[in-house]
Amino acid sequence: MSLPHTSSFSSSLTAAPPVWPVLGVLGGMGPLAGATFAARLVQLTPVTADQAHIPVLLRNDPRIPDRSAAQLAGGPSPLPAMRQGMQDLQRWGAQCIAIPCNTAHLWFEQLRDSVQVPVLHIVESVIQDLQRNGICDGPVGVMGTPATMQLELYQKALRAAGYEPFTGNDNSIRDWSVQAIAAVKSNQNELAFAPAAAAVNRLAQMGARAVILGCTELPLAIPPSRRDAFDVVISDSIDALAHAVLARFSYHEHTSDSADHAVAAVAKPE
Repeated sequence: MSLPHTSSFSSSLTAAPPVWPVLGVLGGMGPLAGATFAARLVQLTPVTADQAHIPVLLRNDPRIPDRSAAQLAGGPSPLPAMRQGMQDLQRWGAQCIAIPCNTAHLWFEQLRDSVQVPVLHIVESVIQDLQRNGICDGPVGVMGTPATMQLELYQKALRAAGYEPFTGNDNSIRDWSVQAIAAVKSNQNELAFAPAAAAVNRLAQMGARAVILGCTELPLAIPPSRRDAFDVVISDSIDALAHAVLARFSYHEHTSDSADHAVAAVAKPE
């Protein structure tokens, strides 16, 4: 990789930075996934100076009740805490909000309606990611939390978009996903790889053209550096959401004109 020329670096220090809209991130679900999303957004943004990055407000509060437990086991609802987080981000100046938690999107309509700024949808972002990778139809494997898999968060959207989603013929994909997610939530990412990889390989053997890592802990179980070993396209819901942010902010050329366009684009209602 070549380093930027000194003159380019010097000019980036003196140039007036573009005025980008502010992104709000409702994190904490889990906290490492929220922090990783913010980091991946920075890593995927093609800029040469700190000042050219998208300003981000990360509300990474892990006290939000468990989403799967609320949906499947009668646990306390996370909705009041999530709504409060959304409203905090809006009050703090966010002009668009991303939620790097797939299971939280089971409450998407209520969360979207709790604020007056656009809210990006992670499932739509993943479908766009599949299309960007040339997967526009056909069989797609889905991994995720018990709630998203049982309530078909991805399956319904994939069918509507012309895909054939599947999660396996038994509970093995769900069980491997749960093991990997639990390991990441316990800060044991290395232990998460084996069960996550087993699920990806099983779905690939069943004919999947792509496999969706449909929980934001799963990209931490199978990081980008370890994905070349798989004979299937892997759609990472963290990176997909980051790419959707860049597209929403019209992040192509880093000039004042493109920043002005981004402000207008972000302000558009969903």
